[in-house]
Amino acid sequence: MKTMGLIGGLSWESSLEYYRIVNQVVKQRLGGLHSAQCLMYSVDFGPAEELMRQGKWQQLNGVLVEAAFRLKRGGADFIIICSNTMHKSAESIEEQTAIPVLHIADAAAQKITDKGIKKVGLLGTKFAMEGDFYRKRLQDKHGIEAIIPGEDKREIINTIIFQELCLGILKQESKEEFQRIINNLLLQGAEGIVLGCTEIPLLIKQADVAAPVFDTMTIHAAAAVEYALQ
Repeated sequence: MKTMGLIGGLSWESSLEYYRIVNQVVKQRLGGLHSAQCLMYSVDFGPAEELMRQGKWQQLNGVLVEAAFRLKRGGADFIIICSNTMHKSAESIEEQTAIPVLHIADAAAQKITDKGIKKVGLLGTKFAMEGDFYRKRLQDKHGIEAIIPGEDKREIINTIIFQELCLGILKQESKEEFQRIINNLLLQGAEGIVLGCTEIPLLIKQADVAAPVFDTMTIHAAAAVEYALQ
């Protein structure tokens, strides 16, 4: 088994789920008392979130690259970033550390393609929805079109993520707001919904949506196990 290096803390609420899922999948695959061979470096999300809001991506990128170097020194064979938004740093981490990064958008794209879907609705932080690092990768590398909610809805989603989900707060009214936004994306032609923030699956499940839902956190964690066991 390869040793996976997890960059966590973005937020720790979802990092906890990553750790649980990778161990569950290893146990399912290998049986018995097997568990994941992994390292986690958990960053302090407070300063990281502030850098995001200030648009200081180069400085934040340095934090992620340093985390990857720490994992590499610890013996990690590859990296997974436990955050959709921070995959903005994925290419930089690979270039600077020469350690493979298992990209969350690629893992999600494989599942989307398996279902024959070519157009999805993308939900996430406003940085993930509005930036080109995620949607462009889906389009250019996998031929998948990703549509996003309008600006006012993007702000609502972003607020729920940072002021509720990252703090472990799950509200019924927020779930209903997500469902309204999702239904509108489906009316615009989305054939499935990508939960492109690792906190959203804490609130939205497949049973809440009348179309295929792609839980990127679970998909990414399972893909990490497959890669580790190759």
